[in-house]
Amino acid sequence: MNINNIRKITKGAILKNESMARHTTFRIGGPADYYIIPLNTKELSGLIRYFAINRIDYYVIGNGSNLLVSDKGYRGVIIDLGRNDGTAFSMLGYDDSGEDLIMDLGAGCLMSAVGSLSARFGGTGFEELSGIPGCIGGAVVMNAGAFDREMKDVLVKVEAVDQKGNILELNKDELGLRYRGSRLMDEGLIVTRAEIALKKGNTEEINNRIEEFKKLRQEKQPVEYPSAGSVFKRPEGHFAGKLISDAGLKGLSVGDACVSEKHAGFIINKGTASAMDVYRLINMIRDKVSEQFGVCLEPEVKFLGEF
Repeated sequence: MNINNIRKITKGAILKNESMARHTTFRIGGPADYYIIPLNTKELSGLIRYFAINRIDYYVIGNGSNLLVSDKGYRGVIIDLGRNDGTAFSMLGYDDSGEDLIMDLGAGCLMSAVGSLSARFGGTGFEELSGIPGCIGGAVVMNAGAFDREMKDVLVKVEAVDQKGNILELNKDELGLRYRGSRLMDEGLIVTRAEIALKKGNTEEINNRIEEFKKLRQEKQPVEYPSAGSVFKRPEGHFAGKLISDAGLKGLSVGDACVSEKHAGFIINKGTASAMDVYRLINMIRDKVSEQFGVCLEPEVKFLGEF
């Protein structure tokens, strides 16, 4: 890859051999060949166009949640939209002049920050989602959800970049949103901005609900350890965590990768877990659950690099 050409496209940071353990919620991952932080959608579009023409592999991250990067790292370019350093992807706007509170969100806005700001502006409907450990862009792509609420319940439209670098604007009904998936995911579209609509409510009541959901997460999820969130998608007619627990797998470990005692749907990094430790543990869980219950668990976490 010609760095001089890349510097003509973006004024953002360009790093070589950047450890991905610094940029994932698992705190796991070897070095990426290149790590780039574009400053706006125009720069991102130019990068994607250049990579497509020159057949350069890339992967886009936000908060680095829901992601397991190989111990050998990634032979390509990591594009980070989640750095909260004043890029266009971290910017947020709102309009409360109408019946609803309309929020215009950069893809790198943390879900927790959106929850806090929506409360400040008097918007209700995001409380359940505010504790999801990720950014708006990734949450839209996978139609993230919690406590029986999903992004599709608040989403209005998105701006996205396709695999050729074209900038698109798509309404919610064009996104094919479904359980933990979307047309965006299927076609490899990169969300750069999202507009959501929230009902107007009372700030104190909204903050109280956010705190209630936060306490529930702390009680039921191993938030004190690095993890990638829920490892498996919910199988039809079942709950992944319950199946894993019923199989007697709580506490099962490979190295420092461990099935959480608090919530069996989570694998935690107890200190020095490697990506291969986590990968082997995932496969052990899948095999055990399949043997005992005949249910095939599908990973929700994404695998990046060589395994």
